[in-house]
Amino acid sequence: MPISGPPEWSPTELDRFVTDGILIRRAVISGPLLVRAAALVDGWMSTAYDPARLNAYTNRSFAPELEDHPDLLALYDGSGISTLVHQLLHPAKCAPVSRAQIQIRLPYNAAQPVKAMHVDGVSCPHLDASDLNTFTLIVGVVLSGGATADAGALHYVPGGHRRMASYFADEWVRGQAAQTPPDLDAQDGTAFTGEPGDVVVMHHLVPHRVGLNISAVPRVMAYFRVHHTEHERLALGALSDPWLEFPALAAAHPQT
Repeated sequence: MPISGPPEWSPTELDRFVTDGILIRRAVISGPLLVRAAALVDGWMSTAYDPARLNAYTNRSFAPELEDHPDLLALYDGSGISTLVHQLLHPAKCAPVSRAQIQIRLPYNAAQPVKAMHVDGVSCPHLDASDLNTFTLIVGVVLSGGATADAGALHYVPGGHRRMASYFADEWVRGQAAQTPPDLDAQDGTAFTGEPGDVVVMHHLVPHRVGLNISAVPRVMAYFRVHHTEHERLALGALSDPWLEFPALAAAHPQT
């Protein structure tokens, strides 16, 4: 399947995605695509950021007015990332991505909520506990910030998607407050220490958290939530079957 932009995932990378639930590509985005997106968010912080809404921004998205801005969506559609994502779901299809989520970890800001270990869209503190707002996988692009573990980095649990699948199958009850089991809550996770232009692709079920940023600069990420075209129908089953929405990967790795 020839593509423009970054080369397709190798068999080794596909195996790693099945094992770890996460893939990282370095320096995928550069030049005008990266500059325009980063400048757009910087401009919003300078002119539109409201400190009184810090909790709402952290729980949902910074710069909500810009979620469908072409300069942000171009990070996904104009860089070749979308083709890489389609390769993971092939032969299933992805729904078009129509909005970006901006997450900023502010430097030395103790008032910004710390996100505990969780998976998105399940038992969210800002949603009704019975609501499901899940997706198939998420793509994150580093726009700016320090590349150290204590600079507001995303921390994830490699392979945690398998534990979460068993948790959803055997322990979880829809509507409960707990987002992850205690053995995952206790983990610090592995930090994604990316530079601007680096990209992370993560299975929805990989548990993750975000801590304080004790560096001198904000950590700015653009995220894109990707849905299988039939995700609404498959969402509940996909919580306990991590490869339900990835048919080729399921066929190639029947024991996972």
